[in-house]
Amino acid sequence: MAQRSSGVVPIERIEARAYEIPTDSPESDGTLEWDRTTLVVVELTAGGKRGLGYTYADAAAASLINRSLAEALEGHDVMDVPARMVSLLTQVRNKGRQGLVAMALSAVDAALWDTKARLLDVPLVGLLGAARDEVPVYGSGGFTSYSLEKLKEQLAGWVEQGIPRVKMKVGRHPDLDGDRVWEAREAIGPDAQLFVDANGAYTAKQALVMADSFAEAGVVWFEEPVSSDDLEGLRLLRQRIPSGMNIAAGEYGWDAIYYRRMLEAQAVDVLQADVTRCLGVTGFLQVDTLCEAFMVPLSGHCAPSLHLHVACAARHVVHLEYFHDHVRIEHMLFDGARRPVKGALTPDLSRPGLGLEFKRQDAERYAL
Repeated sequence: MAQRSSGVVPIERIEARAYEIPTDSPESDGTLEWDRTTLVVVELTAGGKRGLGYTYADAAAASLINRSLAEALEGHDVMDVPARMVSLLTQVRNKGRQGLVAMALSAVDAALWDTKARLLDVPLVGLLGAARDEVPVYGSGGFTSYSLEKLKEQLAGWVEQGIPRVKMKVGRHPDLDGDRVWEAREAIGPDAQLFVDANGAYTAKQALVMADSFAEAGVVWFEEPVSSDDLEGLRLLRQRIPSGMNIAAGEYGWDAIYYRRMLEAQAVDVLQADVTRCLGVTGFLQVDTLCEAFMVPLSGHCAPSLHLHVACAARHVVHLEYFHDHVRIEHMLFDGARRPVKGALTPDLSRPGLGLEFKRQDAERYAL
């Protein structure tokens, strides 16, 4: 355990680097197509320990961290994470706090928490305080670019692995969505929960029609049926869709103000937050507090290895997204990435911090 002479462990160095990893096949959802994913990794050194954080963002986030955020951190105490985040938010005042900037801040915040936990030689969930021992997950992928055969194989595969909840993409071809959802239901059987995600592709009236069709196939989760910025549309759908189906949104939230507005609008049954976007571990815990105030459950969006410890500490988390692309990348490039057992992820309490080690040599071939 690091000794804190004078009560301070100064940050010695912070560095970010971007990596571009091709997907294993072309992918699309209701509104976007892609064939590669960019990972931005932050490594922070203090007191002889090196912590890490990361985000899935444009490579420009790495430049922002190296050119601007590092200057506000080096030489300051790593143990006082709230003070460090206050200084960073001041540093970006004229750059804006949303989008790319929030994603860069999120990666740095995760690295601060990881480093502090490593210095104290405790797992991050032990530092934060656990609310649970494990977190349920749902398998997520089912891209609109997939053939019916590939869609069914992927979803059924998760169920066979013991994950009783799966999510598929809809919205690119609305006239085909009803049939694809029924095919998915047939593949996973009657007992597994089926989620759909439109990524904001439908109009409100389209979404109402689709919700009735999806309900017949036993869909219990309708994510971003309309744009997450359309709070009135989300609220309308929440009020009118069949009972037993939840409206979910929030993955594009950048800070607590965004989430408060969504909750005040009564726009969702389940709020989503993403550690790689919502100002990191610090921001995710703030969202959890808002969920307590509004009595709304919280779901972690993507990046399961980064979410695991904070999700175990958050009191209102109901599950995490076990997203195909990020699962693949995290197991390729991070030693210590966990796999679900009986539909849940459990942190490795024998490892300090996030429990992850970055495989730099393996990642080098993808460096930008």
